[in-house]
Amino acid sequence: MLSRRHQLCGAGPALAVFAMLALPACTIPMAGAQSLADQALEARVITAIANAADLPADAFSVVASDGVVKVTGSVVCESCGGMETPGGIQSIQQTLGAVVRAVPGVERVEFDLEFQPEG
Repeated sequence: MLSRRHQLCGAGPALAVFAMLALPACTIPMAGAQSLADQALEARVITAIANAADLPADAFSVVASDGVVKVTGSVVCESCGGMETPGGIQSIQQTLGAVVRAVPGVERVEFDLEFQPEG
């Protein structure tokens, strides 16, 4: 039977190899994982959209990654074929873009919007 010292020493090289392989995986973010900064930016953008009186807050999804904000959603508009804000002054996408770009930390905005006439 091996002494405790030999058992630990014998396990040492295998344990060291395991640690070398496992530790880098702990420090590298997993694909698809979102940083805390991205999560905070996302929350600020969602709040800004919710506070905009001329945008339907519940119509959009927001994802932030390294300062790039992607806004997706479907917008229904009664008299404009889905392209204008209720006030008719500018498009929903222009209004949405202005609101999102005003949020600190936003470097670029990407849209994936569907416009549908009401009815």
